[in-house]
Amino acid sequence: MTPDDVFERVREENDTALSRLGSSKSLYAATGGEMETEDVLRAAADAEYAAYETFQEWADTSDDPASDRYQETADEEADHYDRVTAKLDDHVPSEDVSAMHDRLRALDDPIERAGGYVGRLFATRASKEQYVGFFVGQADPQTAQLFRDLKGDLDDQDVRARDLLDAVCDTAEDYQRAIDAATDTIQAAYDEYTQQLESLGVNPKPVC
Repeated sequence: MTPDDVFERVREENDTALSRLGSSKSLYAATGGEMETEDVLRAAADAEYAAYETFQEWADTSDDPASDRYQETADEEADHYDRVTAKLDDHVPSEDVSAMHDRLRALDDPIERAGGYVGRLFATRASKEQYVGFFVGQADPQTAQLFRDLKGDLDDQDVRARDLLDAVCDTAEDYQRAIDAATDTIQAAYDEYTQQLESLGVNPKPVC
């Protein structure tokens, strides 16, 4: 098994959850049904800050070479936070931690962290597409481009994720543990998404 196999398995095994996390309902869930521009920006800022805190913690508590890769990611997420909050008059990060980041912060095993990194990457790509779409719909091309740029940075994180998997996984069992951690991370995000929509009286499943 290879890092590429991990990505393919994670994508296939979580296709439904990722599809729904990338749906138009994801922003509605993230903002508690408040779909004004400022609410959407604040939700984005909270997500970027949470990612910064998670990966800074991992950078501080991991051995090389993982520590360097997590530090690069923490620095990126801090920059993302600054770029999003530049669109706001002020912002104090929420003290509430999302289910996905709560799950990630509970991981301390190098293989599980690498897998969690992959899972978060998939979930974040799905949500970034909706931020772009929202601001396109708001006829705000500059902010839409901002989120395209943030999504583009995930390409570097994709490379890091594959490097991490290659560095920490030696056997098929190692790679399977990484896949399981990635799936658990995506499932944590999906379960919270479902609960948020249900609390708003919205069916989380698409109606055909």
